[in-house]
Amino acid sequence: MIGEILRFILDIVFTLIGAVLLARAWLHAVKLHPFNPISQAIIQATNWLVTPLRRVVPTGGGTDWASLLGALIVAVVYLVLLWLVSTTSMLPVKLIPGVLGAGFATVARWALNLIVWLTLIQAVLSWMNPMATIMPVLRTMTGPLLEPIRRIMPNLGGFDLSPIVLLILAQIAIMVVNRITYQLFPLFIL
Repeated sequence: MIGEILRFILDIVFTLIGAVLLARAWLHAVKLHPFNPISQAIIQATNWLVTPLRRVVPTGGGTDWASLLGALIVAVVYLVLLWLVSTTSMLPVKLIPGVLGAGFATVARWALNLIVWLTLIQAVLSWMNPMATIMPVLRTMTGPLLEPIRRIMPNLGGFDLSPIVLLILAQIAIMVVNRITYQLFPLFIL
């Protein structure tokens, strides 16, 4: 019982930290203005890890490598803590490559879940309150993913089905990542 509670808490805390780190990298990639209040909140929430990593891994080529490395580090720590909570034994050294591989898969899963949540929030807000102050940020973040779908989808006279298509594609990708993770790293599906 306590193990399940600890796993639940670890899952929530580390998924949120990983998602915020990935959001920071995403905001950098879509070039959202750094003085936007949402950007400021994300930057302040992640500076504790990204700032020291920037000394080692500089940002370059439009990619915030420090934030991505931070997400990978958080994923590896998460998996090791899950291992410790589930097995109450130290992680064998021979499993370290598996932890790194499962860490990459965990980051991919977090990124896909971030896409799902941002798309869902944008879709709901577009129906409920299209003038919400967060809508420009959501449009900026999801725009690069939705635009290619909109070019392919037929125009249905005001009905934009591209978010539904993106949600379906993201869910399929999550299933694929989960299957690959299970097949390659079964010890880390705890």
